Amino acid sequence: MEDIRDIIFQEIAGKEFRALLIPERDGCLSGTEEALRLTEEIGAKLNLFLHEGDDVKAGEPIGEVLATPKIMAMAEERVIGTLSKFSGIATASRKAVRLAQGKIRIVSGSWKKMPPEIKNGIRQAIVTGGASFRISSTPMVYLDKNYIRMLGSIPAALNSVSGCTDLAKVIQIKGKEHSIEEETAQAVENGCSILMVDTGNIEDVVRCTKKVEEMGMSGKLQIAFAGGVKLDNIPKFINYGIDMLCIGKEIVDAPLLDIKMDVEL
Repeated sequence: MEDIRDIIFQEIAGKEFRALLIPERDGCLSGTEEALRLTEEIGAKLNLFLHEGDDVKAGEPIGEVLATPKIMAMAEERVIGTLSKFSGIATASRKAVRLAQGKIRIVSGSWKKMPPEIKNGIRQAIVTGGASFRISSTPMVYLDKNYIRMLGSIPAALNSVSGCTDLAKVIQIKGKEHSIEEETAQAVENGCSILMVDTGNIEDVVRCTKKVEEMGMSGKLQIAFAGGVKLDNIPKFINYGIDMLCIGKEIVDAPLLDIKMDVEL
């Protein structure tokens, strides 16, 4: 089937145009490497005026595309979506990190739930914004509720990896099988490195932190909190003894950083 764009542009098919990329709100630029790859793939030329991680200002051009009409139309489909999606994630990541004021580490692991084709770009965008996409900066094993259920208990789950001395052990605390205090005690007594209180209830992390203190383990392991955390609520968590906030949809599913492509006359 003939591409309708070949008919539309037939009289100017060989003419080269220049288009500016203009963000419609302030934010953080990400997706540059992928955007450059995609434009080169279709035969367009993309010149970015900024680099990965730079701040962008609404109305100020971030780059230009040079291409013939049909290629320009194809570039708009590819470049805008790539830069808008990943810059939106990077912008949310940067906002979260700034709100944490350097007192809580921000982690976003929800990239794992995204389509394989965009996972690398999402991870890069999270890092570009200053957050982490893994709960541990060292090799780790994450034992979530399903591992624990299949193995029978928190002690059994941790015992299954007791020989992996080079791995940080992360245990998900839900307070479903036992109380928050009991699950915390089981995890601590059996060698966990990070307690992930994944309930969305701040009172649960308070109870977990108190139990860790009672066991004389404060500062000897880390406590993370997750479950519907909103960016604007981050400052409220600073004084709860939390080491890490794990934020999913608010970062990975952040609004696009809208960018328009305007062809110059």
